[in-house]
Amino acid sequence: MTENPALRRLGGYPLARLQELANRLRAEGVPLADFAIGDPDEPTPEPIRRALVDAVGPVSRYPTAVGQRALREAVAGWLARRHGVEVDPEIHVLPSAGSKEAIFHLPLAVLDPHGPRRHVLWGEPGYPVYGRGALFAGGESDPVALGVESGWRPELDALPADRLRRACIAWVNYPHNPTGATADLDWYRRQLDVAREHDLLLASDECYQEIWFDEPAPSVLEAAGDDLTGVLAFVSLSKRSGMTGYRSGAIVGDPELIARLRALRPNVGTASPDFVQAAAVAAWSDQGHVDERRAIFAEKRRVVLDFLETAGIEVSGSQATFYVWFRAPGGDDATYAEALLDERIVATPGRAFGPAGQGWLRLALVPTVEGCHDAVARWGAALQAGRLPT
Repeated sequence: MTENPALRRLGGYPLARLQELANRLRAEGVPLADFAIGDPDEPTPEPIRRALVDAVGPVSRYPTAVGQRALREAVAGWLARRHGVEVDPEIHVLPSAGSKEAIFHLPLAVLDPHGPRRHVLWGEPGYPVYGRGALFAGGESDPVALGVESGWRPELDALPADRLRRACIAWVNYPHNPTGATADLDWYRRQLDVAREHDLLLASDECYQEIWFDEPAPSVLEAAGDDLTGVLAFVSLSKRSGMTGYRSGAIVGDPELIARLRALRPNVGTASPDFVQAAAVAAWSDQGHVDERRAIFAEKRRVVLDFLETAGIEVSGSQATFYVWFRAPGGDDATYAEALLDERIVATPGRAFGPAGQGWLRLALVPTVEGCHDAVARWGAALQAGRLPT
């Protein structure tokens, strides 16, 4: 049988393999602190669950490709309240089945696999789907190495002109996965200026927008102001509202690009089920549960950061999101992750997010506050006993 060469080129999905390993360990029945996959243990707020249940009717119908008007209006209302951005729900907003689906499918609408601009720029370490979506669309992944010295942020104007000329999309993602780094509005404006100068689509993955601690995270839509040409923001309820399994998000921005994505959607699927959309309307319309979740993440973060500081382990980024990014004691992220597994602690080696992540590890603040206390206690005991690299 023939095979898509992109599958051979990429191999397995690294985070999926890590989750399989965690599941095997968990099946052994011994307590496990799983900091690997960004799927926190806190329950989805009850009003959101109730909205979903109440919307399940006696007859199941296909949802529309473009999503319910009420959901598009709810997303637009949230953007106005949260970011001061006014958008038309009819032409600027397209609901999606979470952000991963939307990110993966974007190149199918804008990348010409036979044209001169087949490359997709994205920051590495980073979410693997940016590059994988490019490859499956017949393009090329072109990762930009990030590091401590740049605050884990790229500067498009620092790239060689030929890299900008051959690219059609530049992905940015702040607050950042996996490092937790942040970006301010001036940074967004600089990237937007370069993107427009070189006719690049600036695509901003903003699924961690509501998980901030010092000051609210801005959106690329704020930098764009009244002109959304060449700009798309990808937002999600997965992290904001504890709805990872609901698969609900939205794409917002350039009306011409939204129209292209609306034309693409019927060919690859539909919007989320109608009952999920009802739950999404409830989630986007309420801010209280978001603030409560942020306070819980802040407490988890304090527990982990205090421990790492006491242990003398270097932390970088980690200003926002529910991720903590730390340098591997001993220098090898894979070796340190394996050593932590022996202590029943699961962390993600930075190399899972690309070669530029080697030497670092990511902790996703998934366990409860109590679970975080228990994990760092075991971690500390292992350090004292000399079972972990230093």
